[in-house]
Amino acid sequence: MAKMNMIQALNSAMDICMNRDPNVLVMGQDVGYFGGVFRCTAGLYQKYGAHRALDMPIAEGGIVATAIGMGVNGLRPVVEIQFADYIYPAVDQIVSELARLRHRSGGEFFAPVTIRAPCGGGIRGGQTHSQSPEAIFTHACGLKTVMPSNPYDAKGLLIAAIEDDDPVIFFEPKRIYNGPFDGDHLKPATGWASHPLGEVPEGYYTLELGKASIVKAGNAVTVISYGNMVHVAEAAIKASGLDAELIDLRTLLPLDTDCIEKSVQKTGRCVVIHEATRTSGFGAEIVSQIQEACFWHLKAPIGRVTGWDTPYPHAFEWEYFPSQARIIEALQRTLECE
Repeated sequence: MAKMNMIQALNSAMDICMNRDPNVLVMGQDVGYFGGVFRCTAGLYQKYGAHRALDMPIAEGGIVATAIGMGVNGLRPVVEIQFADYIYPAVDQIVSELARLRHRSGGEFFAPVTIRAPCGGGIRGGQTHSQSPEAIFTHACGLKTVMPSNPYDAKGLLIAAIEDDDPVIFFEPKRIYNGPFDGDHLKPATGWASHPLGEVPEGYYTLELGKASIVKAGNAVTVISYGNMVHVAEAAIKASGLDAELIDLRTLLPLDTDCIEKSVQKTGRCVVIHEATRTSGFGAEIVSQIQEACFWHLKAPIGRVTGWDTPYPHAFEWEYFPSQARIIEALQRTLECE
């Protein structure tokens, strides 16, 4: 085992894949010589050369279109979108071309493209550097969508994504890139709430896409989250002293419905938490599936704690995030309902 933060774990995943398979390459804005704006690709240019760590122009649609062509012709490109907010110019290529290619060609062609994108807030990035657009891509058939919450999961899931023959959108919560945070805000801390910081194997391993993780077992209420909010939810559960079961989805699509249904059928109560805005957020899909599969087991309405329905507020960043206080209030409200 080695001690790694999420940046180092992601870098290790790409390094391992590039070393194992000469068809794997990384590409994006400043990912080559500079090593990426967050340093996730640091050293790959120096180790593998400019032909496998490609600096691309500021044209996300063109970057993804190029990656699709590479994938069809046998390569496995790993695209970095510098911020998830910048992914919108590439949506046409992702949704209309990449996601549909295998289906449109009757399985004759496929493009194993992985698109990495730092997402979410917590770094004072303002409206155009803090968005969480994951729900858009879960709506596009043909894509897999991933968002890890810790370095161990990040490395195993990224290797699995790169090796997958289907396209994967891999969101990385940049609020936890460099290490753990304490409660609601970024503060020095000694380790992850449930995953010791840096306990990551140095070598090759994968985690299956589509499998959730039970971070904390419990019997009174099920809490479902992913990315940054897993840690805030865990801190809230600990502070409240409630007997809650916490599920980290890890992969949004495919969704581990078996894990969700088993937990909700046991507890009879559920609260869903995510950083993205509430309306049409991915939490709405989770709530719908629970209602369809677990209706007769529910003892209370399913709760949601999310970001607000507003453009991301630079001056009120911490008020925007689902906080421990909001989560505890939602849990108590759910438990009090008969």
